[in-house]
Amino acid sequence: MNNDDILVFIDDTEEVREPSSNSIDDFWHVLVVDDEVEVHSVTRLALKNVEILGKKLKIHSADSAKQAKEILQTNIPFAMAIIDVVMESDKAGLDLVSWIREVNKNAHIRLVLRTGQPGQAPEKQVIADYDINDYKEKTELTSTKLYTMTYACLRAYRDIKALYENKKGLETVIKSSNKIFAHQSINEFTQGVLQQLCALLHIKTSAVFSKVNFVAASHSENRSKVIAATGRFSTCINHHLDDVIHKLGDKTLKEVCNKGGHYFGVDFFIGVYESHLDGNNLFYIEGVENLNDLDRQLIEIFGTNIGVAFDNQAMSEEMEITQRELIYRMSEAVESRSKETGNHVKRVALTCQYLARAIGMNDKEVGILYKAAPLHDIGKIAIPDHILNKPGKLTDEEWQKMKTHAQIGCDILASSELAVLSAGAIVAGEHHENWDGSGYPKGLKGEEIHIYGRIAAIADVFDALVNKRCYKPAWSIEDVVDFFKQMASVKFDPILVELVFEHLDDLVAIQDKYID
Repeated sequence: MNNDDILVFIDDTEEVREPSSNSIDDFWHVLVVDDEVEVHSVTRLALKNVEILGKKLKIHSADSAKQAKEILQTNIPFAMAIIDVVMESDKAGLDLVSWIREVNKNAHIRLVLRTGQPGQAPEKQVIADYDINDYKEKTELTSTKLYTMTYACLRAYRDIKALYENKKGLETVIKSSNKIFAHQSINEFTQGVLQQLCALLHIKTSAVFSKVNFVAASHSENRSKVIAATGRFSTCINHHLDDVIHKLGDKTLKEVCNKGGHYFGVDFFIGVYESHLDGNNLFYIEGVENLNDLDRQLIEIFGTNIGVAFDNQAMSEEMEITQRELIYRMSEAVESRSKETGNHVKRVALTCQYLARAIGMNDKEVGILYKAAPLHDIGKIAIPDHILNKPGKLTDEEWQKMKTHAQIGCDILASSELAVLSAGAIVAGEHHENWDGSGYPKGLKGEEIHIYGRIAAIADVFDALVNKRCYKPAWSIEDVVDFFKQMASVKFDPILVELVFEHLDDLVAIQDKYID
């Protein structure tokens, strides 16, 4: 027999020196559970100064299953446990294995049963009935075989942990994707990109902002803007990309911006992706070191998809801005015929938005009403100028013609399948309905009137009273308040009237900001 295969018993008083590092993650932690003192000494000596997969071993000892449970519930990340079968009882080791897997829910630690009484726990039965990774008799564990077994167990533990971390990273990516792609703002979207990148690189969230610096930007020849950033770039948000380039202190980022593509540095990554709009989308991340080939491949694939996502978000936002701008322009054009300024539709929209939030509508509904509110008088496009701009009181015939604008506006928009235009049809058709049923065009009463119409009614009248019109001077705030008191439960929803009084200062501030 080779001398290397013999477990040599030496003086137990010899000092076994532990590695000097204090970091818990610098070692493979191995727990030896056995009620024989000699077994602990022999195991320590056999694995003394051994380095496996780049780490040294740290051996922990427990002389009973009870003590082992206490140790296993600490924060020490045990990779392996070598457990005797017979200790406090004939099957204490087997019960400990069951506890580790089923109660402590530790599926990662590699478990080896080591017994001096194989008759107490037949190998075939134990392997079949218990979730262990190896079974050894004490007599067969020579120095070399102990090393080989330990090496195999630690390699398996490493691979299992890697798979687990990758699974957690994938879960993080999937969960954060739902949140990110639900955002309507590209600023929020790009901030969320950092979370996904960190999931891919296995960076803990708590360390992200101190360890990793991240920047995302839109870049073109005439316009360049930092959209999202962390770390030392956090002060550059909404600034020109040159601010980031200045912080980097080299030309790498600028060169990549001009050429496109992606580039890995020693501890950073730059990705530049062509946009269907003006210019490119860019993201830069630094503070990531020792990337392996898989990490690089994942980042490249991820970067390409993020570039597409940036582009889609930007185009979606561009379409939304265009839609809102067209609605405003169209509404302003209609209002200009009645000598109103574009500020009227802005004030009505903002007042509707404010009251919708105050009454507790969700963000989606608030957003729809805010965009639809400017369309409240779209039907006036069909009303002749001599009626719209008449300085005096309208005749009965003229008034009947004027009242048709509500139904005309509703009819213009009602056939649309777009949420904003459908809401615009409600606002246009119902903002002249009265709470007591005396309004037009349909004489709706109380909550028969859609909440959009009830809010728009208050916003439109409030604005009309506070500002000068061709047929009247501007009213004082005191007179406006008195009017709303009289019209609560008559013309207006009484709950909304109370909200007007409660938030009067803020509603007046909207008027002051967009004064004619």
